[in-house]
Amino acid sequence: MPDDEPAERPSLEAVAEWDGGITWFAHPGEDAMRASHALATESGVWIVDPLDADGLDERLSGLGEVAGVAVIHDRHTRDAEAIAARHDVPVHVPEWMDLTREKLDDDPEPLGGRVPGTNYGVHRLIDSDEWEEAVLVDEAGETLVVMETLGTLPAFCDGDDDIGVQPTLDEIPEGLDDYHPERILVGHGESIYEDAATKLAAALDGD
Repeated sequence: MPDDEPAERPSLEAVAEWDGGITWFAHPGEDAMRASHALATESGVWIVDPLDADGLDERLSGLGEVAGVAVIHDRHTRDAEAIAARHDVPVHVPEWMDLTREKLDDDPEPLGGRVPGTNYGVHRLIDSDEWEEAVLVDEAGETLVVMETLGTLPAFCDGDDDIGVQPTLDEIPEGLDDYHPERILVGHGESIYEDAATKLAAALDGD
């Protein structure tokens, strides 16, 4: 989204603050409830799979200086390049995500096993010709960022589960049951900020 068209950006209305960052919905009324996240780290603020909105920069400035923008799902390039350009930082994509790289206008910086200058590790979740997705998890295992495979919308969840697996996936990707986070940040729906490990285990057991 070009910088010279600020009137076309929605107003930032729905923002959740959590211990270590913020989550926002640029279009809170849409069915897909696309969420974006900003991680406050020692190296600055890292923005994940973002959608732009008027007022976003002011909220980010309260967390610190923007250090970079990360895209960790191939269909979530969203407004990453516009936001990165406005803050004069690069877009980063996991080094193995070729499909994602092709969807960006400019060549992104490669992400290795860790988000630079932070305690967030970058882990491969799905790597196919049609779907690329990485997850981020902090060193203490408290925060897990899964932008597409997990979600909290009704379409994702079975019964009374608070979180569930993307219904278009034929099987659960390996490794999700290795995580026991306090919070799970998702790309669709409200994120889980309490008792996330128990809720994740229930969802995976149910599938």
